[in-house]
Amino acid sequence: MGRLTTHVLDTGTGKPAAGLRIELFRLGATREKLLETRTNADGRCDAPLLEGADFATGEYELLFHAGDYLDASGQDLPEPKFLDLIPLRFGMAADTHYHVPLLLSAFGYSTYRGS
Repeated sequence: MGRLTTHVLDTGTGKPAAGLRIELFRLGATREKLLETRTNADGRCDAPLLEGADFATGEYELLFHAGDYLDASGQDLPEPKFLDLIPLRFGMAADTHYHVPLLLSAFGYSTYRGS
């Protein structure tokens, strides 16, 4: 059975990004919001974002609310912030585990398909 997970690490502080708000959308003729969640103390979500019957082949978007997280982290940042909302669009083609982590700092980010 397929499932989708994520993990957010704050590379600027060297810690998990706890409390970061994430929205998940399915893309198609319309942009359908599937869920909203927050990362736990380990920078992970408490449950898979999609799994079982909810998992479907298609295009998706994870929207990471980095600006709110960075504000709450107490870092001294310029206004406006360099990063605020980070949209990651990706496709899932197989009924397998897709892990989409985000490595975040106040001035950059990277992602990849993890395991």
